[in-house]
Parts: sequence; C-alpha cells; structure tokens
Amino acid sequence: METLAEQRKKASKPLLWIGIGSIIMAFAGLTSGYVVSRTTLVESGNWLVFELPTAFKHSTLAIIGSSITLWLGKRAINSGNTWMLKTYLWLTILLGVVFVFLQVRGWVELINGQVFFTGPGSNPAGSWVYAISFFHLAHLGGGIISLLYTTLKAYGGKYSHEDHHGLQLASIYWHFVGLLWIYLFIFLTLIR
Repeated sequence: METLAEQRKKASKPLLWIGIGSIIMAFAGLTSGYVVSRTTLVESGNWLVFELPTAFKHSTLAIIGSSITLWLGKRAINSGNTWMLKTYLWLTILLGVVFVFLQVRGWVELINGQVFFTGPGSNPAGSWVYAISFFHLAHLGGGIISLLYTTLKAYGGKYSHEDHHGLQLASIYWHFVGLLWIYLFIFLTLIR
C-alpha cells in the first residue's frame, strides 16, 4: 500500500500539467482578445502601432539563459553534484530577477514613448501589451518563488541523483513560463 507521501508525489506531476493547461487557456484568451481588438480597431484607424521595447528583447535573452542554467542544474544533480545544482539554481533565480527588471524597464520605455496602460492618452494596443506582459510576469513570479523553495530544499539535502522530483516539477514550470514568454514575444512582435 502506498504512503500518503508517495501518493502526493504520484499526483503532483499530473496536477502541474493541469495547472499549465489552465495557464495556456488563459493566455489563449488574452491573445485572442488582442487579435479581435486589433482587427476591429485597425479597420477604424484606432489601433496604435509602436515598436516593442528593447528591454523586452533583452528580457527574452535572460529567460532563455535561465532555462539553460536550470537545465545545467538538472544535469549536475543527475551526476550527483549537489554543489553545482545549488550554484545553477541561484544563477537561474538571478536571471529570473533580471527578467523581471527588464520587463519593468520595458514598461518605462513604453511610458516614455507615450504608450500608456490606461487613462486619457491610452490606446487598446498598448493596454493589451501591458496586460499580457504583466499577467506573464505574475506567473513568472510564481516560478521564482518555486525556485527559491527548491533551492532551500537543495540546501536541506532533499535532492539526490536518485530522487529530485521537486526539482523536476520546478523545472517543468520554469521552462513552461520561459517558452510562454518566447511565444508571447514573437506573437506581439509579428502581430502589431
């Protein structure tokens, strides 16, 4: 008979995938709303066309780098190297924080370019970019919290070559939010 801990471990990955499916549906709704708004407002001449902030491009590089460092951390624990796992986890968190900083910097670039989220000078085109990027950033924040928790567990000796289930879960989620941003960045770049 399985213990409660074993049952929880067995259920954790399917539950994570259900959560990821929900997030995908939410972003499908957001991007669909963007497309419908754009289609309607371009025809009437009320859609503001502007370049995405340079900081968004740099944040894309940061999120790609963070996925690489996390992948290297997983390779390290597969080799039994817990010290390198901890190092790569910290690097991943650092790159995640850099991503957050660059996203905020991108919003400042938008404001400086007179693209506002709301108010008298706002336009739905800008509002959608703010909403989509902020909603993604909120999910990435959850990923940073998960990585911090995973790092604490690594310092507690929780992970080994044989058992690093929690790290696998955090990795799946982190790589997902990274891929999600790459999709959103390409989407927002191509559909202006």
